[in-house]
Amino acid sequence: MTIECLVLGAGQEVGKSCVVVSIGGRRIMFDCGMHMGYLDNRRYPDFSRISESGDFNAALTCIVITHFHLDHVGALPYFTELCGYNGPIYMTYPTKALAPLMLEDYRKVMVERRGEEEQFSFDHIVDCMKKVTAIDLKQVIQVDKDLSICAYYAGHVLGAAMIYAKVGDNAMVYTGDYNMTPDRHLGAAQIDRLELDLLITESTYATTIRDSKYAREREFLKAVHKCVDAGGKVLIPTFALGRAQELCLLLDDYWERMNLKVPIYFSAGLTIQANMYYKMLIGWTSQKIKEAYGTRNAFDFKHGYCVAGTVGHKLMSGKPTRIDLDKDTCIDVRCQIHQMSFSPHTDAKGIMDLLSFLSPKHVILVHGEKPKMAILKGRIESELGIPCFYPANNEAVSVPARQTIRVDVTKSFLRNHFNRNFNRSKHELLCVSDTRIAEGILLMEKNKIAKIVSENDLLHTLDAKKHTVQLAFCCPVKVKNSLQSLDFSTGGTKPLPGESNSEPNPPQPGKLLRAASGFASERIRTHHVTQGPVHLSDIAHPDSPLDGPDTAPNNLSQPSEMNASFETPFHSLLELLSREFESKIDCCNIQKTFDHLRLKSFQARICLNDLCSYRIQQGQSDCKTETFFCCSWSLSDDILARKLLGIMREVELDISNIAFLLPDQASEHMEM
Repeated sequence: MTIECLVLGAGQEVGKSCVVVSIGGRRIMFDCGMHMGYLDNRRYPDFSRISESGDFNAALTCIVITHFHLDHVGALPYFTELCGYNGPIYMTYPTKALAPLMLEDYRKVMVERRGEEEQFSFDHIVDCMKKVTAIDLKQVIQVDKDLSICAYYAGHVLGAAMIYAKVGDNAMVYTGDYNMTPDRHLGAAQIDRLELDLLITESTYATTIRDSKYAREREFLKAVHKCVDAGGKVLIPTFALGRAQELCLLLDDYWERMNLKVPIYFSAGLTIQANMYYKMLIGWTSQKIKEAYGTRNAFDFKHGYCVAGTVGHKLMSGKPTRIDLDKDTCIDVRCQIHQMSFSPHTDAKGIMDLLSFLSPKHVILVHGEKPKMAILKGRIESELGIPCFYPANNEAVSVPARQTIRVDVTKSFLRNHFNRNFNRSKHELLCVSDTRIAEGILLMEKNKIAKIVSENDLLHTLDAKKHTVQLAFCCPVKVKNSLQSLDFSTGGTKPLPGESNSEPNPPQPGKLLRAASGFASERIRTHHVTQGPVHLSDIAHPDSPLDGPDTAPNNLSQPSEMNASFETPFHSLLELLSREFESKIDCCNIQKTFDHLRLKSFQARICLNDLCSYRIQQGQSDCKTETFFCCSWSLSDDILARKLLGIMREVELDISNIAFLLPDQASEHMEM
């Protein structure tokens, strides 16, 4: 399953934001903006890429607008009223309030002042906004039974929102424009830590790290004060709604502190109308403004504000001496020009901070300049390890998405899983993380919900008997010579090399084993009286066959309760081998019993059968004897078993460390 992103606007450019995302069988249009730099058909996204037939209601599930700037909402009336889209449209309450003002102001400027052909009328704007559903922050909107969306605070301008969309287990965020640092009238962007397949983010300042906003404010106020103090006049053109309010707050506060009497003139128009909504929508502003609202509305400016048109761009282009406003009007330029940036967009650090916080599986960059986007892409992939793309307009990018299957689980599976975790030792629980991995079998039957079952469930379903595959090897382990080496096959001793074998030391088959068993039985009787019952099946009896894993008793996996009560040759050598395992691999839970070791399915016990079918006979060195250990394990633990066998083939057990092999109390049994 994939998520497809079709970029219709703001691909490798700033302007005309419009991105169509196909996710989980749903198709969402994020923003529907116009490009302010074009007057031909390039001003609008190429909507034919959505549907060649023009049936946009069938092609789109919904439209979501992030904020009221024209490069994000400017094409919406054209798309709904002229192209015929009648489906769901969502935007926040402030955006729904301010977008009509922006659209009507644009229409008046283009048609009534410039005399251009009308793209949409005032009635079109009104009818378009009737189709809009207003949403609040963090309000989960169920668009249909599968698609849900949620808006998060984006800063930037009043009402701007990041949009979280989720279909099934697939999720994404479209940021729109956002700001990761607060300013005077808005807070910083805020979003929950979400698990995302895709993040589509603006990259206006992809390579810029902005200086302190306080330094910029001081520079701005210093320039303004210097001009008015010398008897001059200051003209402040602001292109974007929202920046006008920011500078109004800054100037108003400074005029109060400096007790300046110079008037600030407000041009009648959009900003005055917008201020009315800013006063009403205090809840969407910064914490400082909300706290001061009880005594004063910060947007009740005592000194007013003057907003200009688009002449500012011409003034910033070089050092012009004359500017042509239109074919009939020409103005001489005699003013000084001081350019400063109070952008509400996040910078490169803010983008990286957001990506680091959300850690999406994939990133797509929009709303930026191509060379800078390429640099940011490199940083994202090298520093964060996240695949990143920056498609051009009318290009599509597909990224993989998670695909999950809803399944049931049987009670037997759950019981086995929890029992497995419950039976872990304290040391093992400290060695693992809180994440638990459950192993089961996915059973899919026709016309039934898939379910995860245990092995026994599957056998019952198939009416089959359980079959297990065990691997086995009788592994030789080198034993360092002490004064005498024990011979487990005879119960006697072997002379060291160079020693005479003239003194009678006849083999006594089973004698040593019987002595150990008799001594163990005596200690068990004492243990039974003092500490409770111990079963003799926990130890090996003289009559018990010990010729390999195929004849091992069923209860050998249970730890013996008498381990701490006595030591035998078997137990002592197994203890030495256990220590070797623990020193060479990370094994937290080796089970040690009277006659065997167990780690997961791997078991090792001393083998007394010289004809063991799992043994490969090898020559004996001059200074070492070999004791054989019969080992068995399941296929699932084959890698572990081979590591353990490798240790056993290389290790040398020093029997001088177990010189106490048989306590004095056992001597009476040797006389049998």
